[in-house]
Amino acid sequence: MEIENWGGFDYSPISDRPKIQWPGGARLAFWVCPNVGYYEYLPPHNPYRDPWPRTPHPDPRMYAYRDYGNRVGFWRLAETLSRHGVRGSASVTTSVFEHLPEITQTMVDLDWDFILHGVYNTRDIYELTEAEERDYYRLSMELTFQATGKHLKGAFGPAQSKTPRTLDLLAEAGLVYHCDWFHDDQPFPLNVRQGRLISIPYSLEVNDALVLPDFDSGTFLQKIRDQFDTLYEEGADTGRVMCIAMHPYEMGRPESIGILDEALKYVLSHDDVWVTTAGEIADFYMANCYDKVLGYLRSRVG
Repeated sequence: MEIENWGGFDYSPISDRPKIQWPGGARLAFWVCPNVGYYEYLPPHNPYRDPWPRTPHPDPRMYAYRDYGNRVGFWRLAETLSRHGVRGSASVTTSVFEHLPEITQTMVDLDWDFILHGVYNTRDIYELTEAEERDYYRLSMELTFQATGKHLKGAFGPAQSKTPRTLDLLAEAGLVYHCDWFHDDQPFPLNVRQGRLISIPYSLEVNDALVLPDFDSGTFLQKIRDQFDTLYEEGADTGRVMCIAMHPYEMGRPESIGILDEALKYVLSHDDVWVTTAGEIADFYMANCYDKVLGYLRSRVG
């Protein structure tokens, strides 16, 4: 049997690689990722995934559930983050800029970071040709800059979709990080034909859309605290990254927003935590860690 040796990133035990020390000697780089998307009531046919699991379309129940996030939940979530002085790194679909100008302006006013998360959250990129995917990144970067005044640095595939060419095309476009990989507690170099690209740790485990409502509020809050405690302790040896992933239609609900409030109180009660954004983590890593880790990886293969 032939064994595939995919070369998107190399293996490295975290105990062996060069140590990371975050700004100010922080043990932990902490960021929050509000996933802000616009959802289509009647999305085009997708042969790989049905964005509305209750078929046939339309699915007013699930559409309305998500629309709540843009009508109400986003504002509750944004207020809570602002009250704690935490900037969001918004994983945003570019359709938000067209359909939700009030949300767009609020994110700009709060100086949030922006991560590309597709055009619509109801459309994947699996079927894109190389030319189409290249244009998708180019146009998305232009739309983001026009709407926010900020240059895109990172991407997160819509519904984590990607093609075999995605990493190379991201680097070719000038993006520097990708959030689709959940393989490490630190940023890590990704192998591309040209340029430089890294992974930034996102979270599936501390992610409201994948946990709520199966967990009650107390259990989910304890899960966040437990993850923080472990990463904070281990970060005394070499810096770690923690992300809380959230969605306005989940974390922004009245019965859930207290989880975020209490989680932020807990995290911010500790010293040596760098409360930051995905883009700032990427910038620091590229300037201070990338070359060291790349040299280490090359030494491992002789």
